[in-house]
Amino acid sequence: MGRRWALRKKKDPYYKLAKRMGYRARSAFKLIQINRRFGIIRPGFKVLDLGAAPGGWSQVAREIVGDTGLVVAVDIQEMDPIEGVYIIQGDIREEPTIREIKAISSYYDVVISDMSPNLSGIYDIDHLRSIELAEAAYDVAKQVLRPRGNFLVKVFQGEEFKRFLDKLKESFEYVKPHSPPASRKSSSEIYIICKNYFPWKRR
Repeated sequence: MGRRWALRKKKDPYYKLAKRMGYRARSAFKLIQINRRFGIIRPGFKVLDLGAAPGGWSQVAREIVGDTGLVVAVDIQEMDPIEGVYIIQGDIREEPTIREIKAISSYYDVVISDMSPNLSGIYDIDHLRSIELAEAAYDVAKQVLRPRGNFLVKVFQGEEFKRFLDKLKESFEYVKPHSPPASRKSSSEIYIICKNYFPWKRR
C-alpha cells in the first residue's frame, strides 16, 4: 500500500509541479484553481488559513494578497516559517487559539480550511469526522469573518453533507460545492465555496 502510494505520488503531475514551483503541497493548486474560478481571495485581503500545515495554501494566499494583505496560518502541528505569514500553533476548538487569532486581526476577509481528519479507512467514520472539522472551521469563521466576507471549507461527502450545506446557506448569500481539477478523481473530498457572509441571517 505504502509503495503504491509513493509511486502514484511520483507520477502525479501536480506533485511534480508543486516541487518545481516551491509549494509545500500539491493542494496548493486546488486553492489556485478555486480562486481563479470564484475569486474568494483578492489583493489586500486578510486571510485566515485553518489547518494550514504544511503550508501550501498559506503560500498561495500570501502570493494573492501581496504586501498589503495579511495571512494567518493556524494548525495544531508545528509549521516551518513562511515569509510574510503569521503562524499560530494551536487547536481552533480552544479559546486561547481564538484569542491569538483575534489579537492579530479583529476581522478577516476570508477564512479557508483544508482540514482533514486522521483517516480510519472506514468511509462513514471519516465522513463524520470531516464534518466535525468543517463545523469547527465554520464556528471560527462566524467569530472573525467580516460582513460580506468569504469562507472556503473542505468536507468528505456523505449523509451529513446536505445538512451542513443547508446550515451554511443560513449565513451566506452564495454557497456552492465544487471539486477542482487538482482533486483526485478517487477522492470523496469536495470544497464548499461560500461568499457574502450575512451574520444577521443566522438563526
